[in-house]
Amino acid sequence: MLGSALHYALHYPKRLAGALVTDPVGLLEKLQDRIVQNWEYRAPVHRHELSANWEERLHGWLGCKWPCAEQDAFHALWQRAVESVRSAGIDVGPASFAGFNDGDMGLLRAIWWIVSHLKPTRVVETGVAHGFTSRFILEALQRNGSGRLSSIDRPPLDPATRQRVGIAVPGELRQRWDLIAGSSQRRLPGLLDRLGTIDLFVHDSLHTERNVCFELAHAWAALRPGGFLVVDDIDSNAGFASFIGKISGFQALVCEAQPVRPDERRFNGKGLFGLVLKEP
Repeated sequence: MLGSALHYALHYPKRLAGALVTDPVGLLEKLQDRIVQNWEYRAPVHRHELSANWEERLHGWLGCKWPCAEQDAFHALWQRAVESVRSAGIDVGPASFAGFNDGDMGLLRAIWWIVSHLKPTRVVETGVAHGFTSRFILEALQRNGSGRLSSIDRPPLDPATRQRVGIAVPGELRQRWDLIAGSSQRRLPGLLDRLGTIDLFVHDSLHTERNVCFELAHAWAALRPGGFLVVDDIDSNAGFASFIGKISGFQALVCEAQPVRPDERRFNGKGLFGLVLKEP
């Protein structure tokens, strides 16, 4: 694991030298995370039992009818968002952002419905990448006429990749968006302290058990009753199962992702995400 970090250092000396000058703590943090991630990913795949009819059950939680009247709006927005990024010559989907995935249709559909029906005022997200999840949250908030998104994302060391952070989010939506540079370990506690309570939290940053449990524990403490946690890639680490095993007063759904093409790294070619409702 240490060898992987040293391998990166030897291959990208300029990036590391720049990071040592601008953010030495962040660089150390990134290298530590890489070691933890490599160690955790030696473990078997973390399978979960899929929740039947998760879309209908989610709408029941939200007190809304199913099938959803927002489906057509979602699919139209999905096409526009994908085309806007591809028209810039940028790939979308699995491994399209420095080896990481964009938000997929399953995850984004769940988030679109939650924001559209719950009408949250304070939404927090970790992990941005191309910004597909950010865009769908912001579009729904704009349609609602209220609400704000705070996103935490650690800037990539590669300058070209750094320029692509949030590229899916058009300028007219950014007045509702606070994009905070840094890791969730450093930025999330202070952000939640400032916000007080939140209505929705989306985890899509570093997928290690340590990081997932850290983020969800802080978010759960700030989440209002009736609010939601959305956790992506729950099959890649033990964090989701570990977290829900320690809390009470919740309902959870396990949902199958819907990437634009098969993700060969996942046990089912798709991946899983989780939804957690904090009961009133």
